[in-house]
Amino acid sequence: MSVRPVESSGPWTSEGVAPHGAPGNEAGPRAERRHATNAERTNAGARQPFYTAADVRGLRLEESLPDPGVFPFTRGVHRTMYRDKLWTMRMFAGFGDASDTNQRFKFLLKQGQTGLSTAFDLPTLMGRDSDDPLALGEVGRCGVAIASLADMRRLFDGINLGEVSTSMTINAPAAILLAFYICVAKEEGVPLDKLRGTLQNDILKEFHAQNEFVFPPAPSTKLVIDTIEYCTKHMPQWNTVSVSGYHIREAGATAAEELAFTLADGMCYAEESIKRGIDVDAFAPRLSFFFDVHNDFFEEIAKFRAARKIWANAMKHRFKAKKERSMMLRFHAQTAGVTLTEQQPLNNIVRVAYQAMAAVLGGCQSLHTNSMDETLALPTERAATVALRTQQILAYETQIPGVVDPLAGSYYLEKLTSEMEAQATAIIDQIDAMGGVLKAIDRGYFRRRIAESALAEQRRIDAGDLKIVGVTDFTEVEPHGIDILKIEHHTEETQVSRLKELKARRDGKRHADALARLRDDAQAGRNVMPALIHAAEADATVGEMMNTMREVFGTYDGGPEW
Repeated sequence: MSVRPVESSGPWTSEGVAPHGAPGNEAGPRAERRHATNAERTNAGARQPFYTAADVRGLRLEESLPDPGVFPFTRGVHRTMYRDKLWTMRMFAGFGDASDTNQRFKFLLKQGQTGLSTAFDLPTLMGRDSDDPLALGEVGRCGVAIASLADMRRLFDGINLGEVSTSMTINAPAAILLAFYICVAKEEGVPLDKLRGTLQNDILKEFHAQNEFVFPPAPSTKLVIDTIEYCTKHMPQWNTVSVSGYHIREAGATAAEELAFTLADGMCYAEESIKRGIDVDAFAPRLSFFFDVHNDFFEEIAKFRAARKIWANAMKHRFKAKKERSMMLRFHAQTAGVTLTEQQPLNNIVRVAYQAMAAVLGGCQSLHTNSMDETLALPTERAATVALRTQQILAYETQIPGVVDPLAGSYYLEKLTSEMEAQATAIIDQIDAMGGVLKAIDRGYFRRRIAESALAEQRRIDAGDLKIVGVTDFTEVEPHGIDILKIEHHTEETQVSRLKELKARRDGKRHADALARLRDDAQAGRNVMPALIHAAEADATVGEMMNTMREVFGTYDGGPEW
């Protein structure tokens, strides 16, 4: 996929803002819809057959490209990068009930995984209990079912939370799952300042792409800032938000759009935290990012390098950060699920290997490699092991980690990095001109732009301009021929039964008082983290806490139609 120009075919406009950065004479609320042809899109982003010193002369690399570990960190956030410490190897894990996933966690740790990464099922992601009528048939299917503190205890049974870094992919109910995790740590006697990990907690990208939101954008963002404030005070090693471009890219955005939208969301969280009165140098070092790694090898590396540079300059000049750690963009990468194919699934191993290499050459701090069978089902142990071994081969056999940013100075890569920076910055400027991320969400900007990019990509595939091995070309008529993981129905029955038992035996008054406190704090605009922890200890469930906050914050129907 080529780097596309900022000017796109998009029909969306805001008052006085030209569509996608196009010339001002196209601006206006009823600007005419104009779709670029495949040829226009391809030629606009076409790359040269080769690059020379003339292509980077204006970049003044000797001045603008300092050593790794030096502002603006284009070449990496640490001077020695992987020479001293490899990236954290995380394999996304979560299926069935908490006991099932606990066993997968322990299996992966035995195989050499160095951090846990937790996938939750759809009811949990949407803030519903396993016994909710709308959860029927979905419990434990696409991740682990967690409805209560008791479930969280089972999930981490026998795992020392003081010794492992844990990532949790959760958004609307993120504060609740964090409260559960805090309670388990307290019960284990692990001080909160020893906990290491990451809460995805990026609700803004849900309104752009993934659609797993519950509350409207403003109160949803307020909950994120509550977690930032709480963790800044009590959990100094915890990454409070993983600002996520992954889902934006998976929905169809270009690399430049993924980069711009993600950094704009991060800037929104920074602005809201500063409004709360939190010092930028207190919270910014614990913001982290999460990017997709797609098939365009050099474009992805350029994207990561440009991301560090844009973020560093924004934190220094826009937000007036003083500490260098506040300016360092640290990121987790995951290979692109959308590039995996059901046809010839063994090909996915190769795709993932190249994508993983791009992430490492781009300077990621942690990495998840997708399993070959993920278009068919949740990964089997065998498939997950192969995906983990892909990282280990990269780390221990290729010698790539021995040199920091080895592609620096390449005419091609430096030109791509510069183009990516310029395109992403122009898009961020457009978002600022609309009044910021929340205003742009209200106007449907993000969804429209992603949909247009996805359509353009599909047209390239349909026209034969983009080949997919095993799908559009080099096809075979054969079954996939690999074993897949199956979630048995009794898993849901067991989970629901346990939840009903919990609700029957808990202290009714303590439970009611805890939810009343949560409602009062939400209505008063106070930070709800202490109330959520108290409610978790009173055996309130995810669904009950979410319903209590729904009464105060309301729900969101998806915003305006385009």
